[in-house]
Amino acid sequence: MNSSLELHVAIIGSGPSGFYAAAELLNQTNPVIFVDIFDRLPTPFGLVRGGVAPDHAKIKTVTKVYEKISAHPRFRFFGNVEFGKELFLKDLESIYGAVIFAVGAKSDRKMGIPGEDLKGSDPATIFVGWYNGHPDYKNYNFDLSAKRVAVVGNGNVAMDVTRILAVNPKNLQSSDIADYALEALKKSNVEEIFLLGRRGPAQAAFTNPEIRELCELEGADLVIEPKEINLDELSKKSLEQGSGGLTAKNNVQILQEQSQKPIKNQPKKIIVKFLVSPVELIGKDGKVTEIKLEKNKLYLEKDGSLRPKGTGEYETLPIDLVFRSVGYKGVPLTDLPFDPKSGAIPNEKGRVMELENKKIIPGLYVVGWAKRGPSGVIGTNKPDSIETAHKLLEDFSIYKGNNRQSQQEKILDLLKERKIDFVTYEDWKTLDLAEIEQGKKKGKEREKYTTIPEMLSAIKKNKIQSLP
Repeated sequence: MNSSLELHVAIIGSGPSGFYAAAELLNQTNPVIFVDIFDRLPTPFGLVRGGVAPDHAKIKTVTKVYEKISAHPRFRFFGNVEFGKELFLKDLESIYGAVIFAVGAKSDRKMGIPGEDLKGSDPATIFVGWYNGHPDYKNYNFDLSAKRVAVVGNGNVAMDVTRILAVNPKNLQSSDIADYALEALKKSNVEEIFLLGRRGPAQAAFTNPEIRELCELEGADLVIEPKEINLDELSKKSLEQGSGGLTAKNNVQILQEQSQKPIKNQPKKIIVKFLVSPVELIGKDGKVTEIKLEKNKLYLEKDGSLRPKGTGEYETLPIDLVFRSVGYKGVPLTDLPFDPKSGAIPNEKGRVMELENKKIIPGLYVVGWAKRGPSGVIGTNKPDSIETAHKLLEDFSIYKGNNRQSQQEKILDLLKERKIDFVTYEDWKTLDLAEIEQGKKKGKEREKYTTIPEMLSAIKKNKIQSLP
C-alpha cells in the first residue's frame, strides 16, 4: 500500500459509537485518515448527553475520552447538520472515501396492544429526553398529577425512569437535569410506581448497580413480595448453568434480600411485578385509567432461551400514567437500506448491505445500535466500532487517495453554499462553558440550553464576549 495515500471518512452521528470509530481510524498511520463527524444537533455525545440519567454524573465523565479524540488534528466536528435534509448520501460519496453511520436507534418499540395510544401512555425514551433537556422533547407535557404510574420493561432505561419518578427532587437539584423537568417533578403527585417485567427475576435486563440504587432510594420503598421472586424450575436450572452470568445471579440475590426487608413507609412506593405482560390499556374520556395484565409462565425455546407465554390469568390495575420501555428502534435513513424487523441498517460485520440480495454496498459502514440493534452499555460500542473500522481498512484497496486540501475545503464550500449554520468543535466548547457557567449560578453541574436557536445564540454571544 502506498504510504502517501490518505483516506477521508465521514461519520454520521457523534455518540459513543461514532467517537470510538473515529479514534480507531485516527490511530492509523497507513493510510493517513481524516475524520469529519456530523451531527444533526449542535451538541456532540449522543445519548451520553441526552440519555444518561442526570443523577449518573459519573457515567457522563466518559466524554473526557471523546474530548481527547476531538483534539486530534485530523478530526473535525460539524454539528447542526442533518443527514437526509441538508446533507445527502450523494454529497458525501462525492467528497469522502467512506461513510460510517453511527445514528443509533432514535425511535421506540411499541407494545402492540389496544389502548396504547391513549393520553397518558408514552414511550420512556421521550420522558428520558424530556428530563435531559433534549431539544426534540422539551415541549412534551407529562401529567405528573398522576398518583399511580406503570413502567413497562425492566432494562436500565425503565430503572432510570422509575428512579427519577421516585427520587426526592432535592437530590436532583445540583445535577444537570432540565430546569423545567425539576420544577415539574417537585410538583409531582406520584405515589406508586409499578415496575413490570414480562419474564422472571433471573431474566431481568437491569444491572446490579441499577437495582441496588432502587433498594437504597431515599424517599421511596422498593416493595417486592416474596412470591414475585420464587424461581420456577427452568429459571433455577438456567442460573445453575450460568445463564445471564454473575449479573443475573446477583440480581436474584439482591431482589431476594430486598423482599425480606421491612417497608419503611416512605412517601413513595415502587412495586415490582415479574411474569406479567400488558394486554390492554383501558381509558375513560381518551385518557388511560387502567392497565390489564396477563400472568406469564416461562418456557424453553429451541435456542435455549427462556421466553414468556400467557397463562390466561388476568389482573387489572388502576393507573394514571404508563411509560413503555420495551426497547429502542432505529428509523430508516434517506437513500440507505433498512431492516424494519431489527430496526437496524442491514450489514455484515459493519459493512452496509442491501436488504434483499445481501449485496455489500462499497464505501458504506455502520456502527453501534444502528448496526447491532439497541443492546449493551456505552462501553459495548467500543469493540463494535473497532470491528467496523477494521473492515473499512480491509476494504481500503478499493479507494483512491484524495488530495487533502481539496477535500478539506469541499465540505466547507458545500455547507456554506447551502447556508447551513454548522457548529464546529470550538463552537461546542464555547457552548459547553456557557452551560457550566449558567449552572454555577444555580448551584448545578450545568444548565443546558434546550432549544437549537438558544444554543446557536449562546455560541454567537459568548464568542463575541471572548474576543480581545
